[in-house]
Amino acid sequence: MKKIFKMFVAVMAVAILTACGTAVQPTDFKVNPNPLTVVGEKVDADITGTFPVKKFGKKAILTVTPVLKFDGTEVAGQTVTYVGEKAKENGTTVLYKEGGKFKLHASFDYVPAMDKCELYLRFTAKNGKKVVEIPETKVADGLVATAKLIVAKEVKSQVTPDAFQRIIAQKQEADVHFLIQQANLRNSEWKAEDVQNLLAAIKEVNAAANKEITSIEVAGYASPDGAENLNTTLATKRQENAQKKLQRNLKKIKVAVDSEITPEDWAYFKELVQASNLEDKQVILNILQNVNDPQKREEDIKRLGVVYEELANNILPELRRSRLILNYNLIGKSDEEIATLAQNDPAVLNVEELLYAATLTNDLNEKVELYKKAVAQFGEDYRSHNNLGMVLYAQGKIDEAGQCFAKALQLAPNNADVNYNAALVAMAQNDLAKAEAHLAKANGTEGNLNMALGTLHVMKGDYAAAKKALGDATGNNAAVLYILLQDYAAARKALANAETPNATTAYLLAIVGARTNTPNEVYANLEVAAKCANLKARAQNDIEFAKYQDDEKFQAIVK
Repeated sequence: MKKIFKMFVAVMAVAILTACGTAVQPTDFKVNPNPLTVVGEKVDADITGTFPVKKFGKKAILTVTPVLKFDGTEVAGQTVTYVGEKAKENGTTVLYKEGGKFKLHASFDYVPAMDKCELYLRFTAKNGKKVVEIPETKVADGLVATAKLIVAKEVKSQVTPDAFQRIIAQKQEADVHFLIQQANLRNSEWKAEDVQNLLAAIKEVNAAANKEITSIEVAGYASPDGAENLNTTLATKRQENAQKKLQRNLKKIKVAVDSEITPEDWAYFKELVQASNLEDKQVILNILQNVNDPQKREEDIKRLGVVYEELANNILPELRRSRLILNYNLIGKSDEEIATLAQNDPAVLNVEELLYAATLTNDLNEKVELYKKAVAQFGEDYRSHNNLGMVLYAQGKIDEAGQCFAKALQLAPNNADVNYNAALVAMAQNDLAKAEAHLAKANGTEGNLNMALGTLHVMKGDYAAAKKALGDATGNNAAVLYILLQDYAAARKALANAETPNATTAYLLAIVGARTNTPNEVYANLEVAAKCANLKARAQNDIEFAKYQDDEKFQAIVK
């Protein structure tokens, strides 16, 4: 800053207007921030100074334009104009006797070539008709672009999972009904369609290569009317008789049978009443809810007269039964079978199996080919498009991934995972408004929504919102935020706990070392980061390492 000030004083010496002895330039420039800093997509700076008393001519006019020079080109910011108190032109008035404050806000749209730049002020000045040549003045040198080390790709995209299950539990049931206060099994009941279907299913499952019986159950029940001892006996006999009959029919099948009895089946009674059209069913339901003693409950229901007759005719007979239950597993294809078929004959796989096949390999190229097959066979399923996009995104093929997510959004516009992934692509393409719109629909995603939101806020330059979203997150993007907030202990912790450390991790640690005056940390980490050609080239001109630019050890690493 002292060099800039001295340079400006020298320039000011030749900027004196001989008419009235007035100078038009302010003195004591201050630039904030200095060096310049990228925030979001902008490079902004506030430049202040002082117009000395009795120096700004009463008819003087001074225009000042901030100019950012970089890579052989320049960009001009917004011009401000200051005028003397008797000047006719429009502008901010500077009083001759009092002087005044100089203030200018410079704002430029960031482009990567600005990473090595210089900020100048360019003047035009005149007093009345007399024009004064004032050389442009450099007021800031260099740009801190560390915020641009945050990248959307650091946030992992999210797969939409398949629903493949190798073992699927299945159940088939049949009821055998008995007459009131009887336990003898009637042949007509055994010949009923549901019972015969169950017997056939047991035989079919037992013989099938892809099915496995897990258990067969026979349960005996009695209706709640009558004495409890009698009902217990009836339920037991009904269970035993049904089990014996079942085992005679299935004597070639060696499967254990589980038994159970329910002497008074109040639960099924309540279920049937609730599903019935009984006129006073709410009265019965109130009794069931409020009367706990089974005997009193039965007595209260019997007092309902005509309603009880309806129960006796239509509800209670359904409770006098034995239930036959087949439990078995449907066993799907093995991983080896699915992988082989996915490569050689994918048409025989259903969508769940083909999507699952892509999870059986860690090779991204193989995943791409498998998901492309899923798209070809099941293009109406949004998951095939989303999951293909997820892998392309991981490969850095951002535009192709975006096309896949766009197709998935056509099929499932409100799906949280797809909107989450589309937001990551939008961030990678620097379309932050689009990213924000997609993230608003991503609640419920299995992806790291907080990391995505935090990354977006850093890219927008809202560091307070980013910190709130990221919480205790670790990794490169979290470390970038902590560096920008000058919390270097948190930055080191975030990098130390990065899930997959890479060259950027080392580069960020080198920046932390430079900012905390730890040369060994700078050199050790730059040696790792320099294995990445892009980071090696960046380090050569990165103002974060300005103090090391002329150091031989530094030059040996980055050249």
